[in-house]
Amino acid sequence: MEQAHRILIVDDEDRIRRLLRMYLEREGYIIEEAEDGEQALEKAFSEDYHLILLDLMLPGMDGLEVCTEIRKKKATPIIMLTARAEEANRVEGFEAGTDDYVMKPFSPRELVHRVKAVLRRTSATAFLTTDTETHNVIVFPDLTIDHDAHEVKAGGKLISLTPKEYELLYYLAKSPDKVFTREQLLRDVWNYEFFGDLRTVDTHVKRLREKLNKASAEAAKMITTVWGVGYKLEVAK
Repeated sequence: MEQAHRILIVDDEDRIRRLLRMYLEREGYIIEEAEDGEQALEKAFSEDYHLILLDLMLPGMDGLEVCTEIRKKKATPIIMLTARAEEANRVEGFEAGTDDYVMKPFSPRELVHRVKAVLRRTSATAFLTTDTETHNVIVFPDLTIDHDAHEVKAGGKLISLTPKEYELLYYLAKSPDKVFTREQLLRDVWNYEFFGDLRTVDTHVKRLREKLNKASAEAAKMITTVWGVGYKLEVAK
């Protein structure tokens, strides 16, 4: 029998936590709760969760700080909950390592849709092991992607990516030199057919380039912007 997904809900409002628990338990998820950032970090580091729903405006340590600390040690997918609608706040969240954003007040049905989308794409990478016997490896001159181990090397150096950054890179690398629109990437990488901000793609591409560039400028240059269309992973001829 497939193991139920474990989700940690982090919000200082008991009403929000109860609402999320009700809807997510209906879907068969195992739910745990945290009321503040310190408690969230304690749970996130001591347990393995398939997903964390993290409120931005927490007392004391806010959601961005919590996300940043988690990303130093774990690749657990994180959906940020926020009442702040400004683009700058969303960008801050993505730069801290958030996989998705849900705005308050939110539709419970949309939130469940987003949770399912993230889990479909990232549950295999939430807490990875590398004891695989076979190797599905994509190799370019300056970039190597070991899909069985979920490892990326640029210029021979191991790169630490969030689950969504990894999925985006792997998706592009499977079809080198093919141009994908932002809409295609949202649909296929984020599983968004009805919801999603196109700037989500731009932010993840920016972060992915920055991380690759720290190890290999040539690897970073492979992710090419096709103006007015989208992105591709370009292989030097």
